[in-house]
Amino acid sequence: MKEASVETIRLSKWYGQVVGISGLSFRLGRGVFGLLGPNGAGKSTLIKVLVGQLRPSMGEARIYGERVWGNRAILRRVGYVPEHDSLYDDLTAVEFVTMLTRLCGFTTSEAESRAKEALVRLGLEDAMERRLGGYSKGMRQRAKLAQALAHDPEVLLLDEPLTGCDPLARHQVIELIKELGKAGKTVIVSSHVLHEVEAMTTEILLIFKGQILAEGNVYAIREMIDRHPHLIRVECSDPRRLAQALIAEEHVLRVGIEAGSLVLETKVPDRCYPAIPRLARQVGVKIQSLTSPDNNLQAVFHYLTEQRKPWQAERSPARDAEERAATGRTA
Repeated sequence: MKEASVETIRLSKWYGQVVGISGLSFRLGRGVFGLLGPNGAGKSTLIKVLVGQLRPSMGEARIYGERVWGNRAILRRVGYVPEHDSLYDDLTAVEFVTMLTRLCGFTTSEAESRAKEALVRLGLEDAMERRLGGYSKGMRQRAKLAQALAHDPEVLLLDEPLTGCDPLARHQVIELIKELGKAGKTVIVSSHVLHEVEAMTTEILLIFKGQILAEGNVYAIREMIDRHPHLIRVECSDPRRLAQALIAEEHVLRVGIEAGSLVLETKVPDRCYPAIPRLARQVGVKIQSLTSPDNNLQAVFHYLTEQRKPWQAERSPARDAEERAATGRTA
């Protein structure tokens, strides 16, 4: 079994009669992971449990094998960017980041040095002495990211970190998150904007109505949803001629012309992809591009949430027994 940086065991949190998350069990190692789901799916609730802001109603959240709730030592190894900010507008960015870094046990000089380094890393070197009250939304987001990075945590939990960022800052933050994953950090990025997460990672946790619908590599998940046709769009010199050649293929379910491009459906994409250029050469059609609107997070999200119920591999009795033993419960 892989070493887990972050783990939940039948984790649930409810607010009176309202369920935030229900029975979540997963293990994440190093790298970048997208925590996906629509607004209200339970993403922020899960993150707040993982950073010790909320106490679980049932089950456990662990970081490096230690329970999170009330564990100050383990939380020093975590960096957190909340979705909503409540910054100290009278402080400058360097004062703000220095103050929070000192809470992790650094001296004033160490904390200030780390704060400046983090702010430079986020592109705020020319604004670090300005008060936060004069910052734009995107700059405030980057200041929050700087305080999450300054103490060099091993686990980062980022709740909608790109909100309000302009395109340049958005690209900068995405590249930084990818670098952190490559450096061996565990980074969990919450978002409902799927193409943003897709730019960072292909490893996802998809949450809907407080439950995990799917987890793992998005392309592997997509391949397992074989009851849904796989769409392929082909831009070529003569879509109609290529369509006539493809319609005879047994693995092609439907062909059509949309906005001057050939669009086809198949349930056997591994056979269909090589057949398209082969047939195009045979009939003298030149292909400009071949893409799949289904081979992305948006399609996975649509197909899974459309069913309104969890999609997961069947749980094994051994896994259930393992989780009961880990939490000290009996069957």
